[in-house]
Parts: sequence; structure tokens; C-alpha cells
Amino acid sequence: MARPDRIARIVADLPRLGDVNSVCATAREQLARGDAAFLAELGLALAGRLGGAEPQWQYRSVFDHLVRLLAARPGAENVRQALRLLTAAPDSARPAASLLASGHRPADLAAAFAEPAPNELRACLVHELIVRGVDLATVPGASAWAAAPHFAQHPLGTLPLTPSPLEALADLPGHGPDGGCHALPYGGAGGEQSTARRTAEPLPPAAETTTPEAAEALGRAVANWAEESNGRIEARVFEFAAPLPVESVPVALLALGLNCLAGAEPSAVSVTACPPAEAWSVLFAAASTGGAYNHGVQGAYGRLAAWQSPAALADAGLPAAEARATVCHWFAFDARAPWFDRIAWDLGLAALTPDRRRLAVLAATDTD
Repeated sequence: MARPDRIARIVADLPRLGDVNSVCATAREQLARGDAAFLAELGLALAGRLGGAEPQWQYRSVFDHLVRLLAARPGAENVRQALRLLTAAPDSARPAASLLASGHRPADLAAAFAEPAPNELRACLVHELIVRGVDLATVPGASAWAAAPHFAQHPLGTLPLTPSPLEALADLPGHGPDGGCHALPYGGAGGEQSTARRTAEPLPPAAETTTPEAAEALGRAVANWAEESNGRIEARVFEFAAPLPVESVPVALLALGLNCLAGAEPSAVSVTACPPAEAWSVLFAAASTGGAYNHGVQGAYGRLAAWQSPAALADAGLPAAEARATVCHWFAFDARAPWFDRIAWDLGLAALTPDRRRLAVLAATDTD
């Protein structure tokens, strides 16, 4: 059967299938034979049906699988064929950029900046590469595109084009040969650990200064847990009338009436001093890989959210976030408390500003 007829037959039969495993297997076989063009032509035949009045789930499922196969399999030809699909359906750009950055040599990615491709894909690809430590100069065309004035207007355009030392611990999801994602576990940051114990030493008077805008900014990195899964978030800011001793932060966390610590005995609350790079890595993992029932916002937008949250925690704008974060006192905390689901997705961070008068707290939990 001629290729156009074979593709037309697959597309016509798809709505009648109870599962699309056989079609996906055919695509994998063709790719293994080096026929990436077959996948692109099948995907282009499906692309026009994705936005129909009554779109069939089979079309979207196969199309997404084709994009993942091409984006994950190394090779310049696979990149070019993936770009054909992404140009036809740019809504797939964000996850595809993560796969492309993970699975291809920088030189092979030049096509994304030289041939037709969605600008959203290019923007995401730039920062997926940066967060992986790739020098943009090794990707022909990438540096020039990222330096163009139009990129400054993009949401990702506020981020630096070189990695910060605070990003050195960034963990990224692993991708299998078919584009499958292996999510990362969440864990507390290392460091000196203490238990929150009540003390006779009085704390300076404190007042809550949380605003809706501040709570939203604090919680950017974990917003996807609440929006796309079963997550809960507590994000609050407190101002002290006098400097809070650093060693009193564990006690202060218990005394401030946090919902996430309600009902917890002092001995059940552990507080760990952590370097800002470890705090950043926890926020990046939460944003990029997501919670129990979602896959996060991927590396590029995960990088953005992982800077927005610490900027708010450290009481700084995004351009000054790195400098401010490095001089704040950072803490990770955990508790055997009813608020935390204590399954796999728990996060507790607090930042005390250098003058020790402002303590910002971010807690999140999610469950399957």
C-alpha cells in the first residue's frame, strides 16, 4: 500500500479503536527503521482534526505520541520532523522543548532556530538548555534569537541567559526513549536539623502582612499542585517588631498560627537550615515535575516559577532575586501534622530576611 493511502487508512480507522496501542507500535517500528518522515506525515494528517467540533481522543493521543517519539529520539532528522508537527500544533511546544533539550546534541537543535518553528518552542528550548547547563553559543542561532528585542516581551524573557550558581542543584526529570517522564521524589534539604521546642525566651511581637498578591507570588512554584492535582498551599508573611534571632525560627514557626503546623507537637516539627541553592532546587522540582496527578510546567517555566517564589520569599524583585536570596536565612521544615498528607509531595520552606524582621513561609502538600 502506498504511504499516503496507508496514512489515510490509519487516520480513518482511528475513531473506531478502543485503544491506540497498535498505531503507536507502528510509529515506533517506522522510527526504528529510520523513517521519521512517516511519523511527521501521519501527525500532519492528524493535526487538522485536533481542533474539530467533536475532536476524537484517539487523534490527540496518537499525535502527542508521535511528537514525543520524534522529540526524544536523538538525531537531526528527528528534530526536523518534530518541528513540522510542532509548527502545525504549537500547543505541544512546552513538553516537546523539554524532550528536545534532553535528547539531542546542541548542534542538532539548530534547526529550531533556522527553520519554521513556534516562537513558544524556541523560548522554552532556550531555558530548557540553560537549566541543563548548556551554553547557548553551542546551539547555532540560539544566542542571536534569545538576544533579539522580541524575546524581552515573552514571559521567559525576564530570566537570565546564563545559569545562576543557585541553579547548580537543579534536578530534571528523566525521559525514556518514547518520551515518558520519570518524576522526581521530594525530600527535605540537608543541613543542621533542630526540633521546634518551646522556650522561655520571648519572641519579638509579630504581625501578619500577607496580601493576596504576596501569597500568589510566594506560591508560584507549587501553584500547579493546587490547580492540576489535589494540592493545598499555605503562603504567609510576618513582620517582627525587632530582629528575630535565627535560632528562634523553629519556635517562631510554631507560634505564628500556621495552618500547616496546627495540631503538631513541638517534638513532631523538624526545622533544617539549608543553603539557598537547596531551597531553589526544591522549588524547581515542585514546579517542573508537578504533584501527584500532573506533570508540572516543565523546565523552562519551572525555572521561571522557581525564581518567582524565592524572589517573593526573600522580598525582592525578580532581577534582584539571586543577590537577595544569597543573604537571607533559609529553612526547610517538616511536621507530623494533620495538614500534611505525608505521602510523597510535601514542601515546607521559610526565609528570614537579612535584617531578621520579615519571615516568609511557604508550605504545600499533595496526595494521589
